[in-house]
Amino acid sequence: MQVAIVTGASSGIGFGCATKLAADGMAVLGTGRDEQRLAELAAAVPDPDRIATVAVDLTAPDAPTRIVDAALARWGRVDFLINNAGVGSPKPLHETDDESLDHFLNLMLRAPFRLARDVLPHLRPGSAIINVTSTFAVVGGLRGGAYSAAKGGLTALTTHIACQYGAQGIRCNAVAPGVTVTPMVEKRLDDPRFRKINTEMTPYPRLGRVDDIANTVAFLCSEAGAFINGQTIVVDGGWSSTKYLSDFGLDSHWVQP
Repeated sequence: MQVAIVTGASSGIGFGCATKLAADGMAVLGTGRDEQRLAELAAAVPDPDRIATVAVDLTAPDAPTRIVDAALARWGRVDFLINNAGVGSPKPLHETDDESLDHFLNLMLRAPFRLARDVLPHLRPGSAIINVTSTFAVVGGLRGGAYSAAKGGLTALTTHIACQYGAQGIRCNAVAPGVTVTPMVEKRLDDPRFRKINTEMTPYPRLGRVDDIANTVAFLCSEAGAFINGQTIVVDGGWSSTKYLSDFGLDSHWVQP
């Protein structure tokens, strides 16, 4: 039985990835900071032999050791690492103080770097690391600030791991979601400007769903994705790769001059 570690697994995309991989027959160690939400994750996986959780702050000095040791103690192996944990609502560069900068970089770049480093010695040929990045790591993003910097660094880390360890049969890829409807995003969709930028400029007629991301992650962990290495798969309905504007956007006075 293959084993996957999924960070940020207590809600949103991480929860979807953890339950999808478990449904596909893997054992999953889910991490998060909220024990109650992690209990909900455990309850969502029917087979208790294929789910374990660790409540941990990923930025803590001992976090990687605790996570990897928990997976090894439970199942004796690690096959996949899904670096998903993150935080939103960044500010542009000129509004970002050092405390906010450190928070974003620590959680979304330093923490996955350290966890990948601790997982690597236990990976075998056929294993993989999947880093969940963002469209803001692919194109410029308004108000991206420290978030864009962290996700861009994670993209570069992805290609390094793919190059450095590919000869050992260890792959590394990134999945870059566009706006995906999760609890973290739902509040931002109340902002008319944010909603219009994403709904009226996405050629596919809906926003992203958690399952869209989870299915892509599962594909990259499967035999069907076994020759994909060093890539970023953007899952955004075409938002970042087109110059689409809906009829409503073309015909309406919806941007303040």
